[in-house]
Amino acid sequence: MSSESPYITPNAMKTFFVYVTARNAGEAARIGRALVEERLAACVNLIPAMHSIYWWEGKIEEDEEALLVAKTTESLIPKVVEKIKSLHSYSCPCVVSWPIAAGNPDFLKWIVKETTPREKSR
Repeated sequence: MSSESPYITPNAMKTFFVYVTARNAGEAARIGRALVEERLAACVNLIPAMHSIYWWEGKIEEDEEALLVAKTTESLIPKVVEKIKSLHSYSCPCVVSWPIAAGNPDFLKWIVKETTPREKSR
C-alpha cells in the first residue's frame, strides 16, 4: 500500500490562496471580477463584511471591511498582486498568499485550467 495521499497532487504545489481585505463589498467585487475576467484567478470568494482591528500610522484603528479569497497559481501571484494594487483604494492593501498543500485533485486541476490563457478564436 502506498503511503502517498491521493489528495496531494503535483498541481497542489502550484495552486495558492490569495487573501485580500478591501474597503467594502463593492470594491472587493470589482477587484474579484477583474481577477477572474483576466484569468488571474479561477475563482474569488467574497465575504462582504468583517470587523478589522489593526495598527495604522501609530494608532489602533477599527473598521468594517470586506474580504476576498482568490484561487490562483504560483506563477500568477506577481500579476495578481500588481492588479490588486492598481485597483485598490488603500495605499498599502493587505494581499498575502499561501500554498494549497492538499485537496480535491479535480478542483486543483480546475484552478490550473481556468488560469491558463485561452487562445482567441478567429
